[in-house]
Amino acid sequence: MIRNPVVAGQFYPASASELKAMIEGMVMVKEEAIGLISPHAGYIYSGPVAAAVISRIRFKDTFIIMGPNHTGSGKPFSIMTEGVWKTPLGEVEIDSELGKKLLATSKYLQEDKTAHLYEHSIEVQLPFLQYFSSSFKLVPIIFAHASGSIYKEIGKELAKAVKKSGKEVVIITSSDMTHYEPQESAQEKDSQAIEAILDLNEDELLKRVDEFNISMCGYGPAVSLIAAAKELGATGAELVKYQTSGDVTGDYSAVVGYAGIIIKGGGG
Repeated sequence: MIRNPVVAGQFYPASASELKAMIEGMVMVKEEAIGLISPHAGYIYSGPVAAAVISRIRFKDTFIIMGPNHTGSGKPFSIMTEGVWKTPLGEVEIDSELGKKLLATSKYLQEDKTAHLYEHSIEVQLPFLQYFSSSFKLVPIIFAHASGSIYKEIGKELAKAVKKSGKEVVIITSSDMTHYEPQESAQEKDSQAIEAILDLNEDELLKRVDEFNISMCGYGPAVSLIAAAKELGATGAELVKYQTSGDVTGDYSAVVGYAGIIIKGGGG
């Protein structure tokens, strides 16, 4: 027996081409991304934002993940070029070839594992990436505080090395937004930073972080990301999701903000 459709043309189009077009319009389109910004708090707080932004991108061979240094350990700009990172979902191999190319290209990056040993900002991105793929590689970089000009120069160095490598790469900045302020204040400040990022204006981001005292922990890596993305042909940016810890806990007196942003390009 062949069971024929009974509601085609009523509940959904009877034409195959129209039906495919309709479903395609409802399915989340994967973006060709040069980079993205994803938060790094406990999953119950920031996980929905990280999942939303990471699930939107087409995966590439390697992810360069840049995060801020919360521990104070290690070199100012620490890169690992060998080894594997383990999570409960398995192991992620470091892309030694690209990592060493980045190290050779940059005046600032230094080989160092100490900064990475107890730092969470890169680690928490990996399970989301592993959920969607088991075949990607990683280049982890941890940033200390520095001048805006250094962040920008590192971004340009990253772009130069990526171009030379010929690899398909996505650059991730791991960052939370405003920390421990009332909801209204956090949203106002974060909107200022997000607007600058969406404009791909790293100088304006630096200016606003200073002017509005925005406690965005990964603004340095974000500046490097924007600088690199523009060198790699960025065509625009999109805010995928924003929320605060207060949206989870119901306590809006002292929240942390989380933003998921895609920087588009590379064929998109």
